[in-house]
Amino acid sequence: MAIEVGSKLTGKVTGITRFGAFVTLPEGETGLVHISEISDDYVRDVNDYLKVNDEVTVKVLSVSGDGKIALSIRQANESSSGRTHRGGSRGGQRQDRRQGFEQIMNRFLKDSEERLAQLRRSEAKRGGRGGRRG
Repeated sequence: MAIEVGSKLTGKVTGITRFGAFVTLPEGETGLVHISEISDDYVRDVNDYLKVNDEVTVKVLSVSGDGKIALSIRQANESSSGRTHRGGSRGGQRQDRRQGFEQIMNRFLKDSEERLAQLRRSEAKRGGRGGRRG
C-alpha cells in the first residue's frame, strides 16, 4: 500500500533535529514532521514535545518526486480533537486564532497590572517616587 496524501498513520520517532523530527511509518518509509507541524503552540525546542521512540499519529501532507514525505502531528490531532476543518473557508481557523490571541493579550494585561500595582506598593514603602533629597 502506497503512502497517500491526507492519510493518517501511526509511526515512531526515530530522530530529532532543531528543525523537526523524523518518523518511521508502517511501510518502513521515513518522513519529516517540521517543527511548525508539531503543535498549535509555539515550539522552541522539539525535545520539549517529542522523544526518540515515541509513537505518534501523523497526517501525510505531501510526497515529493524524490521520495521526501512531509508529515504533520498538529493536523492529525486537529481533526480528531473535535475541530473541523472547513474546505475552502478558513473563517473558523481565524476565529480560533483570534480567541487565542485575545486570551494571551488579556493574560498579559492582567500580569502587567499586577506588576504595576506591586511596584507602586513597593514605592510607597520607600517613600514615594522622589525619595529623600538634600
